[in-house]
Amino acid sequence: MKNIDLNSMSIEELWALHEEIASILTAKMEAEKLKLQRRLEQIERKSAAEAPERRKYPKVHPKFQNPDPPHQTWSGRGLQPNWMRKLLAEGKTPDDLRVPPRSRSPSEN
Repeated sequence: MKNIDLNSMSIEELWALHEEIASILTAKMEAEKLKLQRRLEQIERKSAAEAPERRKYPKVHPKFQNPDPPHQTWSGRGLQPNWMRKLLAEGKTPDDLRVPPRSRSPSEN
């Protein structure tokens, strides 16, 4: 690299040098960006091809039911619903709130 005495250069010469450097930097940055975009696309294609299919989870049936109103149910997963906390605080047990076991219909045998 040449040693350039920037202090001895005129404003016009410095400005011309600045514009030249800016254009070279822009070209190099664009080339690097394009190279990285191609690499990213390649990685995305590869990971999409290798990604396992998501496992399907079975439907979770409710295990607990509010006696009044009975449409409020809870599967026992996640946060306890407010109605469940309230009934437990009133002295009910989780077994009191269990959904009765389903009787098997003839089509399920």
